[in-house]
Amino acid sequence: MKLAGILPLSLLACSSLLAGQNPPQNSTPAADYSGMYSFLREGEFVQITVEDAGKVTGFVSRYGDSESDRGAFLDQFFKQGKLEGTKLSFTTDTVHGVWYDFQGTIGRGEGKTPSDEAFYLVKGTLTEYHTDADKKVTSKSHEVQFKSFPREV
Repeated sequence: MKLAGILPLSLLACSSLLAGQNPPQNSTPAADYSGMYSFLREGEFVQITVEDAGKVTGFVSRYGDSESDRGAFLDQFFKQGKLEGTKLSFTTDTVHGVWYDFQGTIGRGEGKTPSDEAFYLVKGTLTEYHTDADKKVTSKSHEVQFKSFPREV
């Protein structure tokens, strides 16, 4: 039997078996939390991106409420954000005298697959801060739940 003829066939057979195997998954559950979530009102959302070492970046897109920006779409980027396990926190930049601070958790929601709404759920306390013309700051806190938007699969 010729060894030169068997060796290439053996390599070909092994490589075809290996090609059918799925590669190991390198994504961590935290990285899967990245995506768009509902915000306070219909049409508003928060974009959350989980980066290395639990750093969180993103932004809130919301409708303005003041006289000068009522109905305008405003983007408020995260000034800081972090994820430790399932504990999520972020603070937005100030836009037109308003900024947000969130303290809570992120985890699985009622959706069955990532292509369902609420596959992930952000729950916690959102504090909204307002600075008036006299530089006086007022705040209002309330419990919130933000549902993940369906993902394309």
